[in-house]
Amino acid sequence: MDATGSAEHFTRMGTLGIEEEFYVVDEFGRPTSGTDELVYETEPPAVLDGRLDHELFKCVIETQTPRIDDPADAGDHLRSVRDALVDHAEANGFDIAAAGLHPLAKWRELEHAEKPRYKSQLDRIQYPQHRNTTAGLHVHVGVDDADKAVWVANELRWHLPLMLALSANSPYWNGFDTGLQSARGKIFEALPNTGMPTAFDDYDAFETYERRMLETGSIDDRGELWFDVRPHSGHGTVEVRAPDGQADPDRVLAFVEYVYELVVDLAERYEDGESGRRLRREFLDENKWRAIRHGQSAELLSRDLSTTRSVEELVEIESDRLGIDGLWKLYDRESGAERQRRLRSAEGVMALADSLRLS
Repeated sequence: MDATGSAEHFTRMGTLGIEEEFYVVDEFGRPTSGTDELVYETEPPAVLDGRLDHELFKCVIETQTPRIDDPADAGDHLRSVRDALVDHAEANGFDIAAAGLHPLAKWRELEHAEKPRYKSQLDRIQYPQHRNTTAGLHVHVGVDDADKAVWVANELRWHLPLMLALSANSPYWNGFDTGLQSARGKIFEALPNTGMPTAFDDYDAFETYERRMLETGSIDDRGELWFDVRPHSGHGTVEVRAPDGQADPDRVLAFVEYVYELVVDLAERYEDGESGRRLRREFLDENKWRAIRHGQSAELLSRDLSTTRSVEELVEIESDRLGIDGLWKLYDRESGAERQRRLRSAEGVMALADSLRLS
């Protein structure tokens, strides 16, 4: 990875890329070290060539789709990558599971990756990174101008808590019920350079920040700016990183649809000369907390911050405004957090673990 990116990378509008973090699990559904075998010691299927990586823990593995030029093809690419990963894992004696946090993951019992990048992070960040067993969904949408990408990322911030509320799929951490719908949201926020970013005036302001963080030794590379949304100066995209990991590919595609349509809509608004909303980060943080705590039952501050609206109301508003139906598919179904609690209570932890496996 290059330490910094460039404004020159922002050349394509409307491309898609989907990154997913998964858990490598054993026959009992428990997270286990497996990334050495799957990433380095065996040859993955061709579709995963160059699109498979490990994360901080040896039980977490990441996939990336190729660049998707037509959003209608997103489902085929997503499923082909997932199917290949499951086949690759099974051929090496593992299974794959997905959630924002795995309910059986106990960080003190799990191995960290030995990659120098992660060793440096562990040394610099210490406890918050040592316990970071999180897994998320990241959606990239190409933007053809760097200043436009920064403006779009600024405007996307208000939408992130709604995405998190609808994706909430991590009630358990380190073996206990946190009382939260997305404990991942809080565990990950303990790291530096995470959560809701402030707004940047333009790409020059963002690039100055990125370079200053590098020059002062605050980060080792641009990839360590882990905010919930960011202009990705390496790929030339706006990257949304808010949702919890999901086992169901249809849920992932609902978020992909929403992020894509939001970015395209906001890009058009930028080109029309629309003024951005200079929302204070503190209000956005409040919305994120409400999403973390209450998930789909949250009441979120409205876009003008004058009142609160239920997740259901916001789903209706956003679906009608953008002409999409994926958000309703998310809202009308039992949330991931609710399903996890129900299964654990009714059928036990093994049934819960089985429910998170990819088929």
